[in-house]
Amino acid sequence: MTALDLNGTWQLTFGPQDASAPSTPAELAACSWPTIAARVPGNVELDLLRAGIIEDPSVGDRIYPLREFETYRWWYRREFTAPALADGERLELVFEGLDCLGTVWLNGREIGRTDNMLIAHRFDVTDHLHAGGVNELAVRIDSPILAARQRPCEPGEFTNNLNWESLAIRKAPHMYGWDILPRLVSAGLWRGVHLEVLPPTRWRSVYWATLKSDASRRTATVLLDWDFITDRRQVDDLRIRITLRQGTTIRHQDEQAVLGTHGRAAFEVRDVDLWWPRGLGAPALCEATCELLDSAGSVLALRRDQIGLRAVELRRTEVTTETEPGEFVFLVNGHKVFAKGTNWVPLDALHSRDTQHLAAAVDMLLELNCNMVRCWGGNVYEDHAFFDLCDRHGIMVWQDFALACAIYPQDDDFAQRLTHEAEAVVTKLRHHPSLVLWAGNNEIDETYQWAGLGADPNLDRLSRRVLPDVVRRLDPARAYLPSSPYRGPELVRRGNERLKPEDHLWGPRDDFKGPYYTTSLAHFVSETGYHGCPERASLAQLLDPEYLWPWQNNEQWLTKAARGHRDQHSYDYRIPLMAKQIGILFGAVPDTLDDYVLASQISQAEAFKFFIERLRIGKWRRTGVLWWNLRDGWPIISDAVVDYYGRRKLAYAYIARVQQDVCILCGEPEENRHAIVAVNDTLAEVEGTLRICDADTGQQLLDSPYQVEPNGRTFIAHLPASAQPALWLLQWTHGGRTCRNHYLAGPRPFLLPQYAGWMEAMHLPPDLAAVQQARALGGASR
Repeated sequence: MTALDLNGTWQLTFGPQDASAPSTPAELAACSWPTIAARVPGNVELDLLRAGIIEDPSVGDRIYPLREFETYRWWYRREFTAPALADGERLELVFEGLDCLGTVWLNGREIGRTDNMLIAHRFDVTDHLHAGGVNELAVRIDSPILAARQRPCEPGEFTNNLNWESLAIRKAPHMYGWDILPRLVSAGLWRGVHLEVLPPTRWRSVYWATLKSDASRRTATVLLDWDFITDRRQVDDLRIRITLRQGTTIRHQDEQAVLGTHGRAAFEVRDVDLWWPRGLGAPALCEATCELLDSAGSVLALRRDQIGLRAVELRRTEVTTETEPGEFVFLVNGHKVFAKGTNWVPLDALHSRDTQHLAAAVDMLLELNCNMVRCWGGNVYEDHAFFDLCDRHGIMVWQDFALACAIYPQDDDFAQRLTHEAEAVVTKLRHHPSLVLWAGNNEIDETYQWAGLGADPNLDRLSRRVLPDVVRRLDPARAYLPSSPYRGPELVRRGNERLKPEDHLWGPRDDFKGPYYTTSLAHFVSETGYHGCPERASLAQLLDPEYLWPWQNNEQWLTKAARGHRDQHSYDYRIPLMAKQIGILFGAVPDTLDDYVLASQISQAEAFKFFIERLRIGKWRRTGVLWWNLRDGWPIISDAVVDYYGRRKLAYAYIARVQQDVCILCGEPEENRHAIVAVNDTLAEVEGTLRICDADTGQQLLDSPYQVEPNGRTFIAHLPASAQPALWLLQWTHGGRTCRNHYLAGPRPFLLPQYAGWMEAMHLPPDLAAVQQARALGGASR
């Protein structure tokens, strides 16, 4: 329980971390550094902005001056009155997120240190309090950059040129600069701070797992592993009461004698609603309660969790070939799941603001009918609020550990610190039914190739030993994937990168229908994307007026690419690449801003649509696609389908259509004809009628009934390929609903005014800004 919330207004004192910088509260009292008001949770940059010390770093190129603050020392201070404690109780000071290298003092006495922004930190302060009086709390945060410089990097390590200082420091990897976020090496108390009362008898660990489920019998076999701590000498008179409740209905209740402070129970729950991912069924939840009772029936310790009863399996092979395809597929309650979703990247570059964006972002997942998200390894670990929403809405979560695109230290010290981090994260999140996979990292197996040292990723100590050992010990019922994509021993032996069953499809990023994409053998594509320009209104917010147009040789467009440093040009290619992609589809690049925005958004939308459709048409040879990505965590120009300000690009509407549970798709021409395919991602048989017509002439190309088995796909008909650029409109019914899709037929290039005219016939959401632009352009062209 929280005894006292310490969020709100603190004092923030700061200055360069040099030899004269104050190191203790006593030295701070005599220091002349400036002091300003700070908000907790918060980031120091937000406090500096509110105080008028810096300009808004999200506009233009104002991000670069923040580099000066990377070598500052920060002091947070506040006072509080301690709560009264009963006999035997202890009081812990809890920092849910302290970024990053912290030293904590209470009443002038050092009580602990931190070195990881990604996990909570707890300090027993019972013996250091002024009971009933005023207590002074001070937190010193040192520069992670200066700390990193004290440690030499080894030749066996590797990262991007701007990121070497990140390797041994446990901060979110993206903070040192990435292609989707600026370099912003922040500091602060970015999650809440509170005091927590610990009773003398309390639960130390409660672990729930579904060992197996039977959807037809409505049963589940459940494992409960529990552990408690107590100051009692004898425990033989205690009992454990276990209750599983769905709504007002008790599905299971049992009492057991306590034979020790650790115990385990396995039992079958009958007549129970299982948890399902979106599309396959309702995500039924249970209130799971563990009570520790004394001989009089009084509750000494209570633990209440929200769980879901479901059995999840990841079936995968190390390689896939044409003749021996293997597999990479998730099964829930014995049923295969075609995964449709996105990569979950930072909601904000300044993570204290994450909670402001969470509800809206999850609403977007629901609008787009996503049944899975991959929490990318360059991010922080999301808090319970995110997982609670995924639990409630049937969104499966693939969780990377926070390691990405680097070869990290392999020494004992780093391994021990990563073990501690993984233990904290796994025990915190493991009761969530939405969590279906732990993955060791993002693209580190690939990084072993990029490093050019010829090393085998299967020798990586962290992903092959440290992390799987933690998962086996603390969450043995969940699957673990060493890396995404994974280059196991068999793949390395064969030496053919095309044989990965799960892959990230980026490649040349040229024609989205090019051979790189169409010849991939991967069952499951866990990253793929395409660039799309934000709306004019968003560009006007993120750029200074004089840099709005043209895009060529535009330093602020390049900054928003996103550069991490004025002299770092690694991502400069992303701006001309966007123009190149427009040229592939339309044969020319528009010379006005509004036309450029429209053309870019069409190019991106058609690409995302194609990527998803290609995978869905191949069900079950193909088993999932997690596109990159939902929304920006900073005002930039990117692959996201929603920009930082919440404005949706055209791709958002196209994705919503092609991720419907029941969808009809037009395949690419083979032998001069297109296959029309229906896919059904529900557990019910579906039937209806389909009509396809030409958007220009209104000519009906197909009128046919269709029927699709549960969780299946079916071929409906063939259509001859078009000799001219055309747009085909698909409309079908099922279950009393009318659904739509389209197909861009015929040879390229297409004419932008012609495409703009077609958009009026697509029945897209009327509030989509790109549609309004398209109508204006289409009208002018006629």
